[in-house]
Amino acid sequence: MPEGKIVKALSGFYYVQSGDARYQCRGRGVFRKNKINPLVGDEVLFEESNPGEGYILDVKPRKNELVRPPIANIDQAVIVVSAAEPDFSALLLDRFLVLVESKGIDPVIFITKMDTIKEGKLEGIQQYEEDYKKIGYPVQMLSTKQTDDFDQAKDFFKDKISVIAGQSGVGKSSILNAFNPLLSLETNVISESLGRGKHTTRHVELIEINGGLVADTPGFSSLDFNDLELEDLPACFPEMRERMEHCKFRGCMHNKEPKCAVKEAVGKEEIPTYRYEHYLQFFEEIQNRKPRY
Repeated sequence: MPEGKIVKALSGFYYVQSGDARYQCRGRGVFRKNKINPLVGDEVLFEESNPGEGYILDVKPRKNELVRPPIANIDQAVIVVSAAEPDFSALLLDRFLVLVESKGIDPVIFITKMDTIKEGKLEGIQQYEEDYKKIGYPVQMLSTKQTDDFDQAKDFFKDKISVIAGQSGVGKSSILNAFNPLLSLETNVISESLGRGKHTTRHVELIEINGGLVADTPGFSSLDFNDLELEDLPACFPEMRERMEHCKFRGCMHNKEPKCAVKEAVGKEEIPTYRYEHYLQFFEEIQNRKPRY
């Protein structure tokens, strides 16, 4: 029975890539009955009914999945933040990082528009770059005029399934268009009045970039922590995760507990204060979340 990967979903059809061939498939009725919804990125078993057409018979177990965009088996999320227009926000970046970490996906950070930074702001951005690299995150700075930056950034996509995430107007579509000019994804000029861009995508598709696959729909349209439990939050901060075992109390939440290795590290400036402040902010947000019934 042939195997393949769903690379596109549109109007009830699933386009399965198997070797060099692509098959337009439908899901078997048993999926609806068992409430299994095949997703782009799924590894599937299928049968060919006519040349180039077929039916999906089984979906292999997933290592992870996202709801928005609906996609499975993601290796990495490229989080795009801009140095300016819109201004760099470590709080927003940390929110994306926590969401990505909570799904078991490896984050990569792209900081765009480095050539548009106003005087005096460059040092601050470079400090953030240093901080995030120290935590262990790959960081790539991108200047619109530097093709070398894009050549280096391209390497991150090789042999990986990636999603791209970031607020509107940071240049997500422009990055993909630079890597693969055939895409000509819809890019809209930032609306001056709103300070944000617009994006309209009608289906999910994995597109080839430098020997890897990238979802053409931005990830994480919702930035709330509805699926994240409070006790799982500390593990979404790598620098806290690696110090947990040194806290006096097992299950330490690094908040009000004494002899906490994380708070000690913040005091010694081994963990940036802003990261810890963001952690406390997210902690409070999850703690005050209204219960779901």
